[in-house]
Amino acid sequence: MIGYVTLGTNDLERAAQFYDAVLATINGARMMEEDGFIAWTTSPGAPGLAASKPFDGKTATVGNGTMVALQVDSSDKVDQLHEKAMEMGAEDEGAPGPRGDSGFYAGYFRDLDGNKLNAFCIIE
Repeated sequence: MIGYVTLGTNDLERAAQFYDAVLATINGARMMEEDGFIAWTTSPGAPGLAASKPFDGKTATVGNGTMVALQVDSSDKVDQLHEKAMEMGAEDEGAPGPRGDSGFYAGYFRDLDGNKLNAFCIIE
């Protein structure tokens, strides 16, 4: 259903460096790049994540209550992605670990612009 999610940034170069490094931990790479917009994916046809300067030229702001969840296939990848985000200057919003007893495993962080994301997997 979801094709891609776009997060606003006021510094596209800084956002690009952050997401190039963080998404590389799950084999993410740039799939599209234009003035003011860069998108990443893990494979052609898979959902993507984009960073963009706002089209209206106004300041990008964080959506309160908005979060992007990045699904991976193992708890090790959750750990690696969260660790890389911390190394790149992200703010910890919840260390990787199990949540509840349903097999949901996630780590939460805010990117350099304050956008909230998580990496998660379902452990069976």
